[in-house]
Amino acid sequence: MTAVDPASPIRLTKLTDCGGCAAKLGADLLAEALAGLGAREPAPRELIAGLEPPDDAAAYVVSPDLAVIGTLDFFPPLVDDPVAYGEIAAANALSDVFAMGGRVLFALSIAAFPEAFPKEALAAVFEAAASKVREAGGILAGGHTIRDPEPKYGLAVIGAAHPDRLFRKGGARPGDVLLLTKRLGTGLLVSGRRQARTSDADLDGAIEQMRTLNRAASEVFGRHGILGATDVTGFGLLGHGLEMARASGARLVFDAAALPALDGAVELARAGIETGGAGHNRRFTAPALTVATGVAPELVALAHDPQTSGGLLAAIPAADASAVQADLRAGGVPSWRIGRVEAGDPAVTLT
Repeated sequence: MTAVDPASPIRLTKLTDCGGCAAKLGADLLAEALAGLGAREPAPRELIAGLEPPDDAAAYVVSPDLAVIGTLDFFPPLVDDPVAYGEIAAANALSDVFAMGGRVLFALSIAAFPEAFPKEALAAVFEAAASKVREAGGILAGGHTIRDPEPKYGLAVIGAAHPDRLFRKGGARPGDVLLLTKRLGTGLLVSGRRQARTSDADLDGAIEQMRTLNRAASEVFGRHGILGATDVTGFGLLGHGLEMARASGARLVFDAAALPALDGAVELARAGIETGGAGHNRRFTAPALTVATGVAPELVALAHDPQTSGGLLAAIPAADASAVQADLRAGGVPSWRIGRVEAGDPAVTLT
């Protein structure tokens, strides 16, 4: 990492070795570290989403028609612009509330920055995050900062939902269609940029997607009564798909040819670009993953790629899929049918 020179233009990615959700500890390591943690003490019955089984956020019932949702997420910079960094970090943290079908109430900043970090850049990160929280329907209400030579920023977010209408990873049922609401490849494009392999236009496309909230997609799913969903972030499509499969007691089958990719991502994967986080994702999914003969290696890489502020992956009853997609389009939300849910042992398949 490079020390901050307050007299020079700030380049955030020079201050860190990796950024975004690619900086997360791998799902393989976490699975071992957290094994049994939620079962060591009986959880109160009001805690309907927590560590056992894991979900996108915690949910605690405070009345028959109200559950409070809590989550947090933070990471080092993955882009150089402080405004884009603040927007992406906020959108990513807010996503877990939307992945549970909730509405955002308020958020608190989690911030670690070098003491010599330019004040103007720091203020830009905070204001960009605050604007995203407002766009999500909430307010940035405070936070905490510490000194750290490597910048890190994110949010703790509090939301709310009806207890019976929460989206859960365990809500997928055999026969459901799998919909995805954002393209894949953010990890590949950010990693490629560090190696001067990603074009400005392709990176700009990734940034625009990462700063986009999942609010509109979540609201459409809620209106249709969808109960099976998660968001695709650091563990990649297959990693989060496997979590969904295990929670639902079913097999998730993904169509490799149908996976939507950001411009430039597949070409980078074909050239051998990959993040360190993708290696963890491959180890996590390996015991429960089947890849059909003929699936191109670059599509396997795309399906393992760690996403930052990725889209929602939802299990939709087949009879409702067309109506859901029509409502998503009407709300300006793209979506792709990328697979199906089948009966069987919990696992993921890429065909």
